[in-house]
Amino acid sequence: MDALTTNSAETDPNRGWFTPPEREPEAREETAEGGESEIPSRSPAAIRPVGRAATRKQRAQDEAEERAGRPPDTVPPAAPESTPAYLTDPDPDPAPGAAHPSTQQAAQTSAASPDALLIRRTMEEIGPVADRTTSYFYALLFIRHPELRELFPAAMDAQRDRILKALLTAADNIDNTEYLVEYLSNLGRGHRKYGTRPEHYPAVGEALIGALTRYAAAVWDPLTEAAWVRAYTVISQVMIDAAAADERRAPPWWQAEIVSHEPRTPDIAVVTVRPDQPYPFLAGQYTSLETPWWPRVWRHYSFASAPRSDGLLSFHVKAVPAGWVSNALVHRARPGDVIRLGPPAGSMVIDHTTDSGLLCVGGGTGIAPIKALVEDVVEHGRKRSVEVFYGARHDHDLYDLDTMLRLRDEHPWLSVRPVVADTPAGSLSGPLPDIVRQYGPWERYDAYLSGPPGMIRSSMDALVGGGMPSHRIRHDALEELVAAGD
Repeated sequence: MDALTTNSAETDPNRGWFTPPEREPEAREETAEGGESEIPSRSPAAIRPVGRAATRKQRAQDEAEERAGRPPDTVPPAAPESTPAYLTDPDPDPAPGAAHPSTQQAAQTSAASPDALLIRRTMEEIGPVADRTTSYFYALLFIRHPELRELFPAAMDAQRDRILKALLTAADNIDNTEYLVEYLSNLGRGHRKYGTRPEHYPAVGEALIGALTRYAAAVWDPLTEAAWVRAYTVISQVMIDAAAADERRAPPWWQAEIVSHEPRTPDIAVVTVRPDQPYPFLAGQYTSLETPWWPRVWRHYSFASAPRSDGLLSFHVKAVPAGWVSNALVHRARPGDVIRLGPPAGSMVIDHTTDSGLLCVGGGTGIAPIKALVEDVVEHGRKRSVEVFYGARHDHDLYDLDTMLRLRDEHPWLSVRPVVADTPAGSLSGPLPDIVRQYGPWERYDAYLSGPPGMIRSSMDALVGGGMPSHRIRHDALEELVAAGD
């Protein structure tokens, strides 16, 4: 499944935390009045290297400068090496795989730390000028550190707002330790495949502070700057430490040979690959793929099966308009081609310590991880009730229905209901979330949702409105989904 249209992380570990804009920023930028403004040669705040190793390196550098009679760079008040208070007293974290904890935001705001309040105020200020802030960030980064340009694809992505979405996610959860650390750790591990190193983080931080200083000027002051420096120091250290720990047990990427390419519809193919070394993952997770035709362009896809004894991995790929990677995988890839895989990610996995029934809702290629979850139940030998709703716009879009019906026939605890929005033939008819709600109640089930973001949102509303507790609904965070991708 193309997880960018289903359950992928928009800013997940397999996508750059700062995704470049569609065009490369220029050194000069037009102001609102039509004039030009020079990009400063240095941002107002210097971000020191972060992470344990970087901290030691910077300390040694400062000592050497002092011995040479040169004072070290002046920086605003920074966080101590110990973890700040807002990362030691978290609010309760949602269940693994649950939706982004936005429902807790009101309670968090009333008890938010001073730094969190200042950061959120900054984000509110730059919201209306998000595009200009993002472009200015990349201008600063590439002009001051041109060597970093090679880490990005030759053709810039059109998803220019991912940096803001990532910052919003981190800022909104700055007081939620468990969620924030998990989120950033995944990012840090995923960044290894880009060639990101600890010394790159200060450059990114300086560009970030420079962009915020310019476009949040109305609320920017020394206290706000210090809050961002402290927050970015913590964010960077979590990512650096996670990458360092991951380096001891896993490669930054896996080479994988395509062994099977099975077209299912004119724009959907099932692609099966053999990694060059063992690839550990859990049913319900996803990964990122890079093809040889588009170097450094990674796209996210869910695993379409539970872990197999032969080590093969399968993905359901739908070619989308102007989708570089998806069109290459559907229309160009053939057995023998070699692609690269990033590390596995995602928390939409089954809790096998309970006997709760499972409600699985898959829309389009979102059926891929649902199929993997069903296979996972089979593998564990637990005869728990599993209700699958498989939705599509037309009958012919139910490309994997035969596989799901075969699983149903083999396991009496499994129910599979196809749902078609338009002119069904032998299927239920209507919007998928409405059909699911009609078959309720589902209070005693754990729900797993995979599909387009709109489907996930409406399914969540339908389930919660029908009495299902929100903590029992699992999917990858809505903020990590996009409406379409490639």
